[in-house]
Amino acid sequence: MTAGNEAVLVTGLGATTPLGGDVDSTWAAMLAGESGITPLEAEWAADLPVRMAGRLKVDPSEVMGRVEARRLDRCEQIALIAARQAWEHAGRPEVEPERLAVAIGTGIGGVLTTLGQDDVLETSGVRRVSPHTVPMLMPNGPAAYVSMEFGARGGAHTPVSACASGAEAIALGLDLIRLGRADVVIAGGTEACISALPLVGFANARAHSMRNDAPQEASRPFDVDRDGFVFAEGAAVIVLERADFARARSARVHAALAGSGLTSDAGHITAGSQEGQARAIRMAVKAAGVAPEEIGLVHAHATSTPIGDITEAGSVTEAIGPHPAVTATKSMTGHTFGAAGAIGAMASILALRDQVVPPTINLHQLDPAVKLDVVSGEARKMQLNAALANSFGFGGHNAALVFTTAQ
Repeated sequence: MTAGNEAVLVTGLGATTPLGGDVDSTWAAMLAGESGITPLEAEWAADLPVRMAGRLKVDPSEVMGRVEARRLDRCEQIALIAARQAWEHAGRPEVEPERLAVAIGTGIGGVLTTLGQDDVLETSGVRRVSPHTVPMLMPNGPAAYVSMEFGARGGAHTPVSACASGAEAIALGLDLIRLGRADVVIAGGTEACISALPLVGFANARAHSMRNDAPQEASRPFDVDRDGFVFAEGAAVIVLERADFARARSARVHAALAGSGLTSDAGHITAGSQEGQARAIRMAVKAAGVAPEEIGLVHAHATSTPIGDITEAGSVTEAIGPHPAVTATKSMTGHTFGAAGAIGAMASILALRDQVVPPTINLHQLDPAVKLDVVSGEARKMQLNAALANSFGFGGHNAALVFTTAQ
């Protein structure tokens, strides 16, 4: 079956983030402008240059049984938690296993298992290493476990493209449906690797904020005094369905995924390219069949790095102009890396559904180089028909998604 450019609808959402243990609590916190960034008070963090992060508001141990959890890395745990929520939210679609696919992206995968089991090997010897180590550390683990949870035999895919991973997974879901390979796709992103090694690496690369004395104010996209992102953990998953499949079962529809754009810079390993980002945005807008002026909202990647925010502001202005309202929810969640694109997609979907844009917090003085209408202070009620969600990752990965209101 070939679906061509048939509409692909969003029928379910699930999430666990530094703002809340589910979609509703996360969304309410976003609209209220709350911060999920907290100090790292564990002993292992005491001497680090970075001592803050966006930890999950609800720990997986509060949701998942101990026996199940001990066989899963933290990034696998939260991917399953978000996917279960999304599946329930979608009304448990009855779909043939061969027509159900999974695409869960991650930037790093099971690094907590990798580091933890290496410590076990060094301190306790070979017999103490868990037999579950490899399934726990492999980046495709989250997609694999989600596929097993729901009996998905239409493919279990794992885009690994740094900060663009979650968005690329959703774009893959769109393609799978439009190519006729699936009727339903469970798609999203996950990341859980708050530990000393990544934090020190980001700090030494001068990518991480050093505002340890004011963690809730540290992530400040587009602000003139921004000094880097704040590392965080989280997961978000959406259920995508072929339009006629969703309508045949009278599914509740939250938005439509209308188009995507994926490009690569083939340039610097960490510095993004305005040209590459703008090309992805234009590709997504064209694929969605909307005019640039119809994009009323941009959920910016906006990590709060000095160069990255300026590059993205230029790419948005170049590709579609300065007219859309812009929000940067990483100011509240921190940077969830491989999950960031999926969380941004979720926020865009909810903004379209509820016709409201969450604020960018900690924006005290807009950088004069940013020629965009960045929403700050309070959430903004406005009429929205189409939204763009950007995600850009180390390695020159650019992903753009366009969502439209449910028809």
